Amino acid sequence: MENPFSLEGKCILVTGASSGIGRGIAVACAKMGAKVVLSGRNEARLQETLSSMNGEGHVVLCGDLNTEVTRMDIVGKMPELNGVVHCAGVSQIQMAKFMDQTSLEGIFKTNVFSPLLLNTLLLKKKKIQKNSSIIFISSISGVYRSQIGEGGYGASKAALAGFVKSLALELSAQNIRVNTIHPGVVETPLLELSNGTFGEEELEALRQKYPLKRFGKPEDIAYCAVYLLSDASSWMTGSNILIDGGFTLK
Repeated sequence: MENPFSLEGKCILVTGASSGIGRGIAVACAKMGAKVVLSGRNEARLQETLSSMNGEGHVVLCGDLNTEVTRMDIVGKMPELNGVVHCAGVSQIQMAKFMDQTSLEGIFKTNVFSPLLLNTLLLKKKKIQKNSSIIFISSISGVYRSQIGEGGYGASKAALAGFVKSLALELSAQNIRVNTIHPGVVETPLLELSNGTFGEEELEALRQKYPLKRFGKPEDIAYCAVYLLSDASSWMTGSNILIDGGFTLK
């Protein structure tokens, strides 16, 4: 019996592939037989991701997707795709009373405008083939839960969930499926960077609020992405998948 979870013969674009969840997804896709297009801003870290991947034929396209010129250049070099995982993103903790236009534009530029405009360009240039799968990595923040200081970040992630509903309907005639994944806290370099805001005691207290008593790992999210990219999820579109170790049960 053919493995419905296999990605053999598929070409998958993963943005934010230089570290964290993006790297985990790229590595998992390669293990399942896909050729992967790796996108990110740091060439050295993209090469680190590439060195840990199975198979051959992977492509590294380095650049800042926040800029239109870079998006045009990267899409121009892009092979035809069977899947896209929009994983690039930034986190931000900022109290509402300190928000200003510059800070909001900064987080929305990376978390919302960049993936939406990249996706539009991929569609215009006919880089996404029929019967493909598109995934946006969102968050539990802003959609299922939030905390003080996460208003801007949560709003940017909630925007992705709203966009996906319409895009899934729009692309259904081409049998292109569109879904979101909403992770809880995952052990990534982004979490390490937050230690300036949250001390180890605070992080441990948060960890204990998860019924499974741990934060997620990149591979926890990657395996879900593989499912959504594979033929095993061929009747699934417009869905928000929650992966949070049971955190939102409380």
